[in-house]
Amino acid sequence: MVTIGSTCSEIGKKALLLGSGELGKEVALELQRMGVEVVACDRYAGAPAMQVAHRFHVFNMLDGEELRRIIELEKPDHIIPEVEAIATPVLVELEKEGYNVTPTAQAAWLTMNREGIRRLAAEELGITTSKYRFASTEEEFRAAIKEVGIPCVVKPIMSSSGHGQSTVKSEADVDRAWQISQEGGRAGAGRVIVEAFVDFDYEITLLTVRNVAGTAFCEPVGHIQVDGDYRYSWQPQAMSDKARKQAEEVAKKVTDALGGYGIFGVEMFIKGDEVIFSEVSPRPHDTGMVRMISQDMSEFALHARALMGLPVPEIKFYGPSASRAVVVEGDTNRVELSGIDKVLEEPGVQMRIFGKPEVKGHRRMAVILATDESVEAAREKAERAYNKLNITTLPRK
Repeated sequence: MVTIGSTCSEIGKKALLLGSGELGKEVALELQRMGVEVVACDRYAGAPAMQVAHRFHVFNMLDGEELRRIIELEKPDHIIPEVEAIATPVLVELEKEGYNVTPTAQAAWLTMNREGIRRLAAEELGITTSKYRFASTEEEFRAAIKEVGIPCVVKPIMSSSGHGQSTVKSEADVDRAWQISQEGGRAGAGRVIVEAFVDFDYEITLLTVRNVAGTAFCEPVGHIQVDGDYRYSWQPQAMSDKARKQAEEVAKKVTDALGGYGIFGVEMFIKGDEVIFSEVSPRPHDTGMVRMISQDMSEFALHARALMGLPVPEIKFYGPSASRAVVVEGDTNRVELSGIDKVLEEPGVQMRIFGKPEVKGHRRMAVILATDESVEAAREKAERAYNKLNITTLPRK
């Protein structure tokens, strides 16, 4: 039996977020709706989840000693990793000492590192993936490209939102791909994965919810990425019954191996009826933000509910929906979004502004959501709304 005491009291529940971006912010809000005290952590001040949390800590989460100090100080009931750049071996140690890591410390360790999850899926579970090789040095990297072949995709083993990722289309791209991978990794320069380019019809994120009542699946989300970073997503992605069944089997096999309770964003390529596993995130997924308008419970509500040990007996899907990411480029701590009254003038349109304090390079700052009678109409509506938005970057102060 799950019991939740008075918030911020000695009998209440406390959750520690390791990562406080826009996804963590939504998780914080959903936990607070259940009376949970939320402490947000990230490497910079003013992160979105910090703006709504009860308290926050700013530190480098790759610093194992500091990570342990904060966790021992707060003594949370739930430790919730939300980003890749965490000293996950410390989480493994702390879990053995009795702390509760969502979904498990082992899942966090394996999935925060592309090598861990790829070897689990392909080599231990026998799931179909693209051809791949890992490399720690530039020499190994060049050898890996020769083995995998061109075209191929290069990614740091620890990164998110496309940082450090590039596509090698010819020999002329090799040097630049190595440089990008070493500059964009969450933990700095280091090991990379070289993946053969997959010829696919479309790619999906299948949100899989492991909870006390079993495993539940949301309607599949289709999406488009630019340089590895999500730009558009929609729900549902049309799939054959055979491909849908196989995707659910793959997702359940991977998430059962990882264990624990919570939501998993399982990314897959689909070619005809064939399913090719790509990656899995043991937490809400950026492409899943469309579910803030398409379902009775968003992916964040599902995550909070599941990790608290509560059942998810049903997920009600409202209908065709789409999302359009608002990505801002520049180097500034002053971004103005105007024309929002025009953005929201059509029925069935919503917008979320994340509250990120600055932009360096490019950064996702908001998302536009839309519903309509069909996926195509919802996508067109979201794009129309986006085109009414004016983005101004002012000089940094």
